[in-house]
Amino acid sequence: MSENDVILKVNGLKTYFYQASGVSKAVDGVSFSLRQGTTMGIVGESGSGKSVTSASVMRLMPAKTGKIVDGSIIFDGVDIRNLSESQMEKFRGDECCMIFQNPMTCLNPVYTIGNQLVEALKAHDKNVSKEDAEKQAMKMLEEVGINNVEKRMKQYPHELSGGMRQRVMIAMGLICHPKLLIADEPTTALDVTIQAQILELMKKLQKQNHMGIIFITHNLGVVAEICDRCMVVYAGEKIEEGSLEDIFDHREHPYTKGLFDSLPNLQDDSPRLKPIPGLMSNPMDLPSYCSFYDRCSVKCDSCKNSNPKLIEITPGHTVACSRIAQAQKEAK
Repeated sequence: MSENDVILKVNGLKTYFYQASGVSKAVDGVSFSLRQGTTMGIVGESGSGKSVTSASVMRLMPAKTGKIVDGSIIFDGVDIRNLSESQMEKFRGDECCMIFQNPMTCLNPVYTIGNQLVEALKAHDKNVSKEDAEKQAMKMLEEVGINNVEKRMKQYPHELSGGMRQRVMIAMGLICHPKLLIADEPTTALDVTIQAQILELMKKLQKQNHMGIIFITHNLGVVAEICDRCMVVYAGEKIEEGSLEDIFDHREHPYTKGLFDSLPNLQDDSPRLKPIPGLMSNPMDLPSYCSFYDRCSVKCDSCKNSNPKLIEITPGHTVACSRIAQAQKEAK
């Protein structure tokens, strides 16, 4: 990976939530890099730290409870942790945008689609006229595959279908042509046909604008469709990262294998799924050893000695597992 191509580099990110009941280590030392024009998938079950990682990149943590306590977030050579709030407001939209799972919670129900798109553009370009903003908004709606744009500009969110509302959210996020798009499970609430259309749209827009995408999901099928690399997170930590081929064909961590084993298998005569047993560790009370130990099917006594460190097993493919580290050590 050429350093010149890297648009985002996250190093040792730690984001904690401070509550009356204790400190929740939602993200605990995550590192990754994203190249321009590529897509990084972040995968894990609910509560693993996927969304908090993306919110940290945007510095959208709850002011009273959430805090980035360590690490750096280097975007285009600048650590955004050092930016002022006014600089961050410009960063959000001009350089980076985020789209969410449910557009109805993000779109204002009492304003028309056109009004919201125009306001989003004017918030980042004070000199643009209302007429030019409306033209740009209609052009953006056309780019995301919405027809009859003059009519859509006058409609309210509830008058549009779920897929069309998600297209509007993508248009709103991309209207300032950012370099980085963060998509937090944007297709989960959509049926499979609309989901496929949204994924194709994102790939098309990425190719046009050469932007980097962070795609957060629990759906491995979506990862296979849109991502170039995949990072698996568990209990706030990165446990495996590699190319699609690494993760899909040569996965090593027991948790990653468990995610794939829990998928329905059409060739299997058994009607039962194979879920990963147990529950994720409490982020307020993480063990000093491997956080996946209690659920792991191949654990051994040495796994409780320390928290495993990430090791590179093949170029670009890293994994954090004591058994794998020991096997690699013995093989040398």
